Amino acid sequence: MPYPYVLLSAAVSLDGYLDDTGPDRLLLSGPADFDRVDEVRASVDAILVGAGTIRADNPRLLVNSPVRRAARMAAGKPEYPLKVTVSGTGELDPAARFWHTGGEKVLYTTDAGADRARALGLGGAAGVVPLGPGLDWRRLLEHLHDVRGVRRLMVEGGGTVHSQLLQAGLADELQLVMAPLFVGDPHAPRLFGPGGYQGGRLRLTGTRRIEDVVLMSYEPTAPGTGPLPAAADRHWLALACELAAACPPSRTAFSVGAVVVAADGTELARGHSREAGDPVVHAEEAALAKIGPADPRLAGATVYSSLEPCARRSSRPAPCARLILDAGVRRVVTAWREPDTFVTDADGSGLLAAAGADVVVLPEYAAQAKAPNAHLL
Repeated sequence: MPYPYVLLSAAVSLDGYLDDTGPDRLLLSGPADFDRVDEVRASVDAILVGAGTIRADNPRLLVNSPVRRAARMAAGKPEYPLKVTVSGTGELDPAARFWHTGGEKVLYTTDAGADRARALGLGGAAGVVPLGPGLDWRRLLEHLHDVRGVRRLMVEGGGTVHSQLLQAGLADELQLVMAPLFVGDPHAPRLFGPGGYQGGRLRLTGTRRIEDVVLMSYEPTAPGTGPLPAAADRHWLALACELAAACPPSRTAFSVGAVVVAADGTELARGHSREAGDPVVHAEEAALAKIGPADPRLAGATVYSSLEPCARRSSRPAPCARLILDAGVRRVVTAWREPDTFVTDADGSGLLAAAGADVVVLPEYAAQAKAPNAHLL
């Protein structure tokens, strides 16, 4: 199921703390960074914080700039992004500023928490959405996407929320501001808690100095293995679709892009249809040809292909699904099942699955994968 692009946003001390243990909130950045955060808020459809952040900081979560609010309304958006919070118990102060400022609000909670929240009167201040006996981040994100129309979600904390989204492989981007100070108190809240985090190193996508702090932007890289695709799967499949758009056009073959990614998130190779002047080479074939057949990383790799790997072809002895299996790859992520335009009863996914490979289809990328092939459909 599709779900929003999830942006995690936080500021920390050099030793990784979100705050100290004093009675007042520790300000980790200054006016210029606060304005940057305001700009990001204005660009998203919803802002999410955990219940702990509401209790500790009593935030308003507004877009402060009237110019940015006006621009949102001119674009047909609400003046303020949807405000979202999550609480397993539903025990939240009805007087908190979260409920009484800005536009619409929604509380995601458990079945029992929903009863408690309504008893406190929160049903009148916000939509209360029970997720079942426990909090389920995937159901929450699906509901935000499908019911509330959220396409970009900014998560401003706290540390537990950030940790859970990263551990579940559900974060697409991390914007981290590093402040030039130390907290040094083991009882102070940290940005990330203990637990199993998917993947290894994140990819640094940008740095920016803002007064005396540094903004660093990261994205996850390692493929996800959970019930829903991880952020990295979406990143790499989007790249495969971009490669498809770069193919030389053809009236007799699809335009397809492919990327081979190791388990640690390292890109091993990429390719696209009709690459390097070869009129019949397929994307997966072109990518795999660039990797040594004895490379041990292939066994844990994922092939991302904008179109389902072919199961039959006349231009080469082996179809791409067979090439993938022969290379030792056992995970494939694709956007679009092959239509019967050139080959009837195409079933590359079936061939792969019968050999024990895991095939993941992300239909939300189908339109992007089909775009360079519109003339064939």
